[in-house]
Amino acid sequence: MTYIRPNFRHPELTPNDKGYTIKHYEGALSTLCAGCGHDSISASIIKSCYELALEPHRIAKISGIGCSSKTPTYFLGKAHGFNSVHGRMPSVTAGANMANKDLLYIGISGDGDTASIGMGQFAHVVRRNLNMVYIVMNNGCYGLTKGQDSATADLGSAGKKGIPSPFEGIDLCELALQLGAGMVARSFSGDKKQLVPLIKAAIKHKGFAFIDVVSPCVTFNNTPQSTKGYEWVRDHLEATGTIDFVPDRKEIIIDYTEGASRQVAMHDGSVLHLQKNQDDYDLSCRKEAINRIESVKMAQKILTGLIYMNESHPDTHEKIQTVDTPLNALTQQQLCPGSAVLSALNDSLR
Repeated sequence: MTYIRPNFRHPELTPNDKGYTIKHYEGALSTLCAGCGHDSISASIIKSCYELALEPHRIAKISGIGCSSKTPTYFLGKAHGFNSVHGRMPSVTAGANMANKDLLYIGISGDGDTASIGMGQFAHVVRRNLNMVYIVMNNGCYGLTKGQDSATADLGSAGKKGIPSPFEGIDLCELALQLGAGMVARSFSGDKKQLVPLIKAAIKHKGFAFIDVVSPCVTFNNTPQSTKGYEWVRDHLEATGTIDFVPDRKEIIIDYTEGASRQVAMHDGSVLHLQKNQDDYDLSCRKEAINRIESVKMAQKILTGLIYMNESHPDTHEKIQTVDTPLNALTQQQLCPGSAVLSALNDSLR
């Protein structure tokens, strides 16, 4: 049967540094529409985790409701997973992160799941700088309920029904910047060369890393009049520069032939290399990043690539000064030290 993935894999599949092959990072066969951009994003996540040699059982993938939130089934089948309530992925991720901060948390959401019912949750997880990767698969419509415009649909954009959106769309990258995200990026599901390094950088970033990925809905929102469709997006992209991610312990080779080049040192020793365009801006300046998004938008284009990066923001655990040991690993004696300790604590507050 053509919809069943064979278990056979070539015996000489190349293992990564941890001994895992690409098969260990795959999931179930996708049931999304053929050509859906979300499947390309899943493939980029698989490739990123494989090349970084991450241990699948040290990853937690969490989602809400929507076409995008189905995708964790299709990648990292050996990882922990939780499909939560519509718009509530951030709070579920925050709770899990508080219990065990040693896992890598990858949150998958959609434009409806984040920009509508989940907006309040999104705002607070950003401002708290929770250490997680937050990926929005943004198609500008509600694919599970027949293609109505979502809150990210641009003014004048028209889907399959041909009715232009009468409202201004919410720019999630700008919102993430205003709320204090440490890393903000945007990409296109059809540009794996750009998306994979961005996902790698987000994984290695300490704090909240946000990636808005324009991901065309081939069923309801892939018309020439849609600003989230393949045709319009490919004709209106403007990148911040060519990006590459260099893991720690590997030789760094930089090409200075075009524009300015910048290295961003990650907290674990990895290096993010950006070959910037001639008219680029300071990636560590939030104001310049917002101005660049707006200027590109006024030219009726989509700014992609790394938009903002700041490694100095403390994450949630540093802000609230949690203990070094994950909460789920604390013993009963550590969690319940006795009445004498409680009395001393109460006395100190009087």
